Amino acid sequence: MTSSGSPSVRPGGSLPVLLVASTGGHLEEMMRLRERLGLTPADCEWVTFDDDQSRTLLEGERVHHVEHVPPRGYLAAARVTKDALALVRRGRYAQVLSTGAGVAVPFFAAARVRGLPCHYIESAARAEAPSTTGRVLERVPGVRLYTQYPGGASGRWTYGGSLFDGFERADDRPQRSPSKVVVTLGTMRTYGFRRAVERLDALLPRVCAPDVEVLWQTGATDVTGLGIAGRDRVPAPELRQAVREADLVVAHAGVGSALVALDAGRVPVLLPRRASHGEHVDDHQQLIGRHLDERGIALGREVADLDEHDLVAASAAGVRRAAAPRPFVLQG
Repeated sequence: MTSSGSPSVRPGGSLPVLLVASTGGHLEEMMRLRERLGLTPADCEWVTFDDDQSRTLLEGERVHHVEHVPPRGYLAAARVTKDALALVRRGRYAQVLSTGAGVAVPFFAAARVRGLPCHYIESAARAEAPSTTGRVLERVPGVRLYTQYPGGASGRWTYGGSLFDGFERADDRPQRSPSKVVVTLGTMRTYGFRRAVERLDALLPRVCAPDVEVLWQTGATDVTGLGIAGRDRVPAPELRQAVREADLVVAHAGVGSALVALDAGRVPVLLPRRASHGEHVDDHQQLIGRHLDERGIALGREVADLDEHDLVAASAAGVRRAAAPRPFVLQG
């Protein structure tokens, strides 16, 4: 485990809050929820993985890096438990908060051993049922559980509002052929999404300007033989700038990628990865795409159903910041 940034002390000398999140969408969510929770950078310390995203988002903050815990990475989570016990023992924290995923389990276990309050906010990716991490934490006494969907509030789960409450559809712009396109498939290290790349490679020339510039951030996807310049990772500042300048953004239906597009005022086309094609561990991305489509702030489409009209419609659409959503209030 490594640490970086300046020491964090809460105002008035009180103990800091420990924020725990995997990189990707979980970290993006925790960053936004921190403000909704009334916390400032001076109030917090972080636990996450060491990559470009975390170093960019958390620059100058107190960060503890731990071993990467992949989806359903039970052995990696077990190995992180030693670091969790050591950090919680010496850190003197007021409470521990997490948006998941698996890295939350060892830190909540360590925190509960020492009697610390723990709050788990289920990812906005989980519209219909808790994640594996959420189901595990249901069995840990004393962990407060929160859903971002009203229909998920039952038993120990409390509704706390949604990250996406802060966005609303803006007026459409005049339609024109996109001249700058961003395709981003996230930074998952295990799962490729070649179906999406193949579909977009066929469709984009039909709707884009002849001199179109396409940034392909393809993650673990094998693009051999497709004739595109795919990039595994794009530095976070470069990707955000490219999305701001893009006429069209197409992404896998991950929360992190959706938030990057929405922050830039873009209505993204969201393509869900499917477990049956070996593209993810389950089909939760379908729920994300459908929910944001229903809100009118994204176009959620299955890869096979995507057509030229969807791309043109998304390139003319925009979103804006809504009125400040209510604070996210922790229980107890």
